Amino acid sequence: MQPSAISRAQASVYSGPYRKAVEDPTLRNRHTEGMTPGQPQPKLQLTHTQDYRETYANSVQIRVSLWDFFLMFGTVNQTAPDAVTISNFQGVYLSPPQAKALSNLLQQNLKQYESAFGEIRLEAQSSGEVIQ
Repeated sequence: MQPSAISRAQASVYSGPYRKAVEDPTLRNRHTEGMTPGQPQPKLQLTHTQDYRETYANSVQIRVSLWDFFLMFGTVNQTAPDAVTISNFQGVYLSPPQAKALSNLLQQNLKQYESAFGEIRLEAQSSGEVIQ
């Protein structure tokens, strides 16, 4: 496990309780109001557990309950024109506030991506409508 200090670039992905404090210095005191005056800001470090891995997913399924959002990641393989297999390999539970924070971060990063590379067009369904 290699700890690393959080950078401004990573702050846009980090959505923990100190995220806004890292991104905007004017908000730093909001997350430390209960701390003793003069106490230094906590230094945020990102670490990876031993089982950390990065992989590719072209399928995400979502289940929602009153208490959480469940994202199931997998890969789609079309073996024939009428046969598709989805192999799920990872499930992640998010609290509703974390799901909303993730949604906001994805929207922000998609806007930046499309500004740089052009609009992302989604494939049409058999009805001819574009997925929005």
